[in-house]
Amino acid sequence: MAAWRERWIGWRNARLADPGFQRWAARFPLTRPVARRRAGRLFDTVAGFVYSQVAAAAIETRLLPFLQAGARTVAEVAAHSGLPPAGAARLVKAAAALGLAERLPGPDERWALGADGAALIGNPGVAEMIAHHRILYADLADPVARLRERGGSLASYWAYDAADAARGNPDAAGAVAAYSALMAASQPGIAAAVLDAYDIRRHGRLLDIGGGQGVFAAAALDRAPRLAATVFDLPAVVAHIADPRLARTGGSFTTDPLPAGHDLVSLIRVVHDHEDAVVAALLARVHAALPPGGTLLLAEPMAETPGAEPIGDAYFGLYLWAMGRGEPRSAARLRFLLMDAGFVRVREHRTAIPALVRVLAATKAS
Repeated sequence: MAAWRERWIGWRNARLADPGFQRWAARFPLTRPVARRRAGRLFDTVAGFVYSQVAAAAIETRLLPFLQAGARTVAEVAAHSGLPPAGAARLVKAAAALGLAERLPGPDERWALGADGAALIGNPGVAEMIAHHRILYADLADPVARLRERGGSLASYWAYDAADAARGNPDAAGAVAAYSALMAASQPGIAAAVLDAYDIRRHGRLLDIGGGQGVFAAAALDRAPRLAATVFDLPAVVAHIADPRLARTGGSFTTDPLPAGHDLVSLIRVVHDHEDAVVAALLARVHAALPPGGTLLLAEPMAETPGAEPIGDAYFGLYLWAMGRGEPRSAARLRFLLMDAGFVRVREHRTAIPALVRVLAATKAS
């Protein structure tokens, strides 16, 4: 089968690379829709950076909330954003082409918030990531050079040290604050998707490892008020937790003992930030800390997700490479690591947005 598929791929690619075949496929009624979709995908690949920069400009100028408050003329957008009228016109037209803005009928050229712009406003974590991409794009300005050497500016952004922050190091303290703010903004939508997929009310005590400011743990308590929840993260991170319902324990999950006495442990967007050796050791320690019949809830974006393949190995693959550690993993790979750590049953709980987060629940033998 492998040899047959290799021959098929070679034949297919020879046809698709032939300019004459491309012209024929674009004209022939049965192949024309496929050819047009392929051309569109190819151009989106070429132009994707520009599209994302349009979104970044819309975020930085606060164009979207300005349009949400009411329809605006280009002159009003220019006055609001500080752009010259020609630049403001170019921005709103580009934003409209991406669905972030929408031109209203009439001769006076007034602009309203677009459907995708409204969705973006409703997901503040996405806006935070768009702003955060300034660092990623700097790291990928020369992608071949970056692939020759792992870790760029993102490595400094994420690799803060709690001890330095505790001693008052302003650079470390600033990194902790930036990290905590980004995670707190991007976590609510993920938490809701995970809790919609998995009924947390069956549990009594939750330990959220790498839980940051406690966004997921707090959302879990909103769903299950009788639940007791503890957040385990670096001391400089848990210091930012404000919710009085949450217990907190400061420490590193790579070196410090994990708190015991919890029948549910959660790893929300934690595992893909680390190498296999770190992940294997962490899963084994979680397994040891859980009581018989306890559950590990692992949730994150995963490679090889049908319909969202580029998010895994393309986006997160390069992001984590620039970050200097971690890798996107498929659900099958994570299932293997969980079973290898001693869990006896691993079940996927389907989410409404598998492109952004998938959920695996692993059970320890009773």
